Amino acid sequence: MLLDVKHLTGGYDGVDIVKDISFSVGKGEVLGILGPNGSGKTTLLKLISGLLPANNGEVLLNERPLSSYSSKELAREIAVLSQNTETSFTYCVKDIVCLGRYPYQKGFFRGKDKQDELIVNEAMKQTQVLQFSEKYLHSLSGGEQQRVLLARALAQEPNLLLLDEPTNHLDISFQVSLLDSLREWTRKKSLTVIAILHDLNMASLYCDRILLLDTGRQIDLNKPSIVMEEGQLEQVYQTSLTRKEHPVVPKPLISLLPRNEANLNREILRNLTITESSETVIIQSPIQFKTLSSAVIGAGFSWESTFVNRHVDKNYNCDDPQAEFKTYLTARNIDPTETVGMMTAAKLEDASFVHKTEEDFSVFVMVTAGLSNAVDASRSYYHHEQESKVGTINTWVFIEGNLKEAAFVQAMMTATEAKVKAMHDEEVRDSITQTIATGTSTDSIMIAATQTGNDYPYAGTITSLGKTIGLAVYEATIEAIRRNKERLLC
Repeated sequence: MLLDVKHLTGGYDGVDIVKDISFSVGKGEVLGILGPNGSGKTTLLKLISGLLPANNGEVLLNERPLSSYSSKELAREIAVLSQNTETSFTYCVKDIVCLGRYPYQKGFFRGKDKQDELIVNEAMKQTQVLQFSEKYLHSLSGGEQQRVLLARALAQEPNLLLLDEPTNHLDISFQVSLLDSLREWTRKKSLTVIAILHDLNMASLYCDRILLLDTGRQIDLNKPSIVMEEGQLEQVYQTSLTRKEHPVVPKPLISLLPRNEANLNREILRNLTITESSETVIIQSPIQFKTLSSAVIGAGFSWESTFVNRHVDKNYNCDDPQAEFKTYLTARNIDPTETVGMMTAAKLEDASFVHKTEEDFSVFVMVTAGLSNAVDASRSYYHHEQESKVGTINTWVFIEGNLKEAAFVQAMMTATEAKVKAMHDEEVRDSITQTIATGTSTDSIMIAATQTGNDYPYAGTITSLGKTIGLAVYEATIEAIRRNKERLLC
């Protein structure tokens, strides 16, 4: 191990701020230190760097005690970027970065050689401050000054880089750029980084492991997926939060939860504004619903307050239906960023609406149904892939309640199973296989919840919520199918 911290205890004026901390860090690792204000993060970093003497325990660097290193030896091993670094230098940027080469000087008056010049320029390039090389530090912004001081630390070519809030003063693009660069340096140069971070999500994305502190004590030390457990973070930070998973990389994402002071009326579902025409069915809400949908607009999880079911001609064909639909909505003064939008060739006059009110929750369902491209999913293999006909069953399920993500998925499953049962009971057949259809080839579904009131972790078919969803979707689908059949007979 590059660094071994054993039972480290220390503080100021005889008061121990950090108590009995132990961990090891290997070469090329990024260790993040998290904790609320006053938890001892900066004190721990000072103890590790040798800036503050320990009251108990020890720090070993390359299996040697810190006290065995001379100041220059230690500076060749460890570089520190403190939170409150003095920036009132009267030097230009390049001269400040050159100070990072001091540990390698063998004589007091030794100047820079070509190797020093290359290292200094590379450090400035990596931190994107080369263009400021002739400017004075005090003339730069806080974020630019931070990057200059980081360049100075990198110019030391340390094996261990200690950073106290390195993204302080940096805008989001430079935060990402800096942390991306740190990850690259750890891999290419086996640089080890210990960084104090306040942004939980940055720590999750960029750290190999996280040391969580509270009141000077070590609470946890492990990879982010384990340390960033919802209950543990709530206890340490004394605030409500929720943990989800990053949509692209296998890392946890933490969201803070503001206090919800709204006391919404139980009648919110009955007070939705519904506007019907032959062209659209539009449902508008005074609040945003959390939605999970397969819609053209607003697919996946999102928060929406407007819901549009749009009739299109059976010959509708567009290379980019999302862009076309957004243009359509904008032209009608509907904000696409707060909208779930679906299309159907079914006649919207045949839409079916079903409302169910239970003791603790309400469910409101809308279904439109066109059946001419009905498909049996178990036999869809026999269909031509490019085949496209008029159809589409669009299902909207509005729920008064606070659903967990699993409940959203289960509600979607329950609604789909109810739709399939309705297709079966109405004997809707796949025109190719002549078997009972399970839906159409272009069906779409949405589950929308107020996220207020009672909590519902599950919405499977046997739960109270699932039972109501299943019944409402079944009844609405039956009615919409029958209306479609009656229209075809006319």
